[in-house]
Amino acid sequence: MTRFRPCIDLHAGQVKQIVGGTLDSSNATKLQTNFVSEQPAAHYAQLYKDNALEGAHVIMLGPGNDEAAKQAIGAWPNGLQVGGGINDKNAAEWIEAGAEKADARLFAQVIVTSFLFPGGQFSQLRLDSILKVLGGDKERLVIDLSCRRRGEGKWFVAMNKWQTITDMEVNEESIKQLEPYCCEFLIHAADNEGLQQGIDEELVTRLAEWCSIPVTYAGGGRNLDDLERVKKLSGGKVDLTIGSALDCFGGSGVKFDDCVEWNRQQ
Repeated sequence: MTRFRPCIDLHAGQVKQIVGGTLDSSNATKLQTNFVSEQPAAHYAQLYKDNALEGAHVIMLGPGNDEAAKQAIGAWPNGLQVGGGINDKNAAEWIEAGAEKADARLFAQVIVTSFLFPGGQFSQLRLDSILKVLGGDKERLVIDLSCRRRGEGKWFVAMNKWQTITDMEVNEESIKQLEPYCCEFLIHAADNEGLQQGIDEELVTRLAEWCSIPVTYAGGGRNLDDLERVKKLSGGKVDLTIGSALDCFGGSGVKFDDCVEWNRQQ
């Protein structure tokens, strides 16, 4: 059943809400920020833990975020997914940092994107290598297929803070190719991210048709109506992340508490 999934987006060590398409490391003047929090990342992790919002994602957008991310996953061991710069050299370290053996019901998980696309080309060898360092346990791995539209009804995976378009189209074929290697997909519609102008309804519908494992969509979510819309479009198969519209991130579209209550009613 569709659930509200929260996030912690980290940029330069702070929790922020950013317009996705403006996140260009080569031109800092392009960056458009909707919100910069005075609270540390651990504050939001504790908030999500207190409200049993499992599977929230912590995304490190560029350098300088490791310490904030570790504080977040330390506040809720096993409860969060962490991504941004994850590769076969550090994935096991992040799993260990976010693990708590006392709770066997939940798993620490890492999210991987750019590492899988050297030079913008998908690498099966890299996917194999990161799964190997995770002990072959796909329950530890979330694949981020965040994408941008290219033409009518076509989306391609975007990496490097959504600035580089890869060779992988997000479609039924690529989804089926990757499903055996991960427990879940995270998919930001980068063209909608941070704009609060509505979700990509066509993409949500297609994800429900293509995916047989859990999938979380992010990008453009504004209010409870969008949660209901995703639920209807996907038949309850796709979860929705709402960020900039939340009151806890300075937004006016929807109250965090109302999203928590929406989950409880499902």
